[in-house]
Amino acid sequence: MIKKASIFALVVSLFLILLSSACTQPVEPVLAEQLAILDNSAEVEFPDKLRFNLSAESDVNITDVRLYYTADQESYAQVTSEVYIKFVPDATIDVQWTWDMRKTGGFPPGSSVEYWWTVEDINGDKIETTPVRVQFDDNRYSWQSLTEGKVTIYWYKEGQSFAGELMLAAQQALARLVEDTGAYPKKLVKIYIYANTWDLQGAMIHPQEWTGGATFSRYGIIAIGIASNNLQWGKSAIAHELTHLVVHQMTFNPYNDLPRWLDEGLATYTEGPLEPALEGHLSLAVAEDRLISVRSLSSPFSAYPQQAYLSYAQSYSLAEFLITSYGQDKMLELLNTFSESSSYDGALEKVYGFDMDGLDTLWRDYVTKQYQEDEVTTAALLPAQTGTLANLANRLLLDLRLPAQSWAWRWAW
Repeated sequence: MIKKASIFALVVSLFLILLSSACTQPVEPVLAEQLAILDNSAEVEFPDKLRFNLSAESDVNITDVRLYYTADQESYAQVTSEVYIKFVPDATIDVQWTWDMRKTGGFPPGSSVEYWWTVEDINGDKIETTPVRVQFDDNRYSWQSLTEGKVTIYWYKEGQSFAGELMLAAQQALARLVEDTGAYPKKLVKIYIYANTWDLQGAMIHPQEWTGGATFSRYGIIAIGIASNNLQWGKSAIAHELTHLVVHQMTFNPYNDLPRWLDEGLATYTEGPLEPALEGHLSLAVAEDRLISVRSLSSPFSAYPQQAYLSYAQSYSLAEFLITSYGQDKMLELLNTFSESSSYDGALEKVYGFDMDGLDTLWRDYVTKQYQEDEVTTAALLPAQTGTLANLANRLLLDLRLPAQSWAWRWAW
């Protein structure tokens, strides 16, 4: 009896030891065979929305899904936005996230976004999708394209000759720019030609009723409404805005922009001779001794039309003074100096030996001698203003450029 009891006690002890050992070992999770992506797509609703869709499955509940995206734009720092997707955990999921650009600001036609997803299940198994690039195109129109060098023009109305004339204007502007400043396009440029102002405004988020176009420097994209009966204005607008893009490419840096007078002066100078109405404003300002200082012209121009006209005219004259007095080599050196994040005064002093105040003194002497024999009256000026008013109003809008962006939390025109 004692022997049987001892054997029983030994068996119980061994059982308890085995049970204790089993309890102290980590519990192995039930592993999913494989996370699988069933669908990964994006839908463009230009210009308002970009919708991202994902379907995935696993043998266990999927608990975490995140969307990452980044814009294809010129930048010194790659900024990636992350979206945490809210959903009910399950073995099979269908999720969606819509980027409503009516709240954040929009993209220009022809831009693109790269995106990818991460999916994780309850066991910690994780999968990351291959990045996909989606084009944010204005699919409301059937676009044609014409490419020459680094410039591509897109249009959907009028014939090939219409686009050909605009391309010729673009190439002539680039040739003048190289001759005068040495600046040239470093990257591709896209120009979208809408058939009229209304079509253009339909491609923009909350446009003003007088918007005639927009330039998106970081994207290398210009969008302008050019009707066939307003072709001459369109050619000038393309020359003006193309200059802005090229100069931006030449001087892009993370710390400083160009002074406004230089940016607008080069763009206006590339168009060709100064418009008579603008020249009238400049001549009258010289006669009445009310020129705006160069230092003041380094900031955004006044919203008051008369001051804005004079600001453009003076900027043209300042660019003309530097180019004709000191040559192309010095202007190219100035642009290269600005690309090194130089201050306004510092760049002028390094290249020309004077700061903005010194430039102001030299230029005032130049422009006074140029117009001292002119006799301009207000009566003679008013008729010329009528034809220029619409052009300048459009140009003020065309000169709104998209600055550097911190994705998803800052967007500015």
